[in-house]
Amino acid sequence: MATIENFEAMLAAGRDNALLRYSLGNEYLKQGDPARAAEHLRRAVEHDPQYSAAWKLLGRALADSNAPDAALAAYRQGIAVAEARGDVQAAKEMGVFARRIEAASSKKGHGLESGD
Repeated sequence: MATIENFEAMLAAGRDNALLRYSLGNEYLKQGDPARAAEHLRRAVEHDPQYSAAWKLLGRALADSNAPDAALAAYRQGIAVAEARGDVQAAKEMGVFARRIEAASSKKGHGLESGD
């Protein structure tokens, strides 16, 4: 918890920036608090909308918070950012995560029906 306390102290001291928010989000996610992580990660992408790693972690935090629609939106935005920056690996990873959410929501929407 000391790391979170250190990051929160930096934030309280007015050192708010994308990297600090990303770091806080990452630590809260590690601690099992995805909702709090998502708050910080949203702020990270507000500070730097081109921060593809923050978009990817935001998607994960939202998915872990049982907010699949918001997670999917974050992944889609993150994919666009990553592709524009040439960050092929991040775009590919977010694409996989987005497809998993889409597959899960289509199964829910179709009950016991199979897509085959």
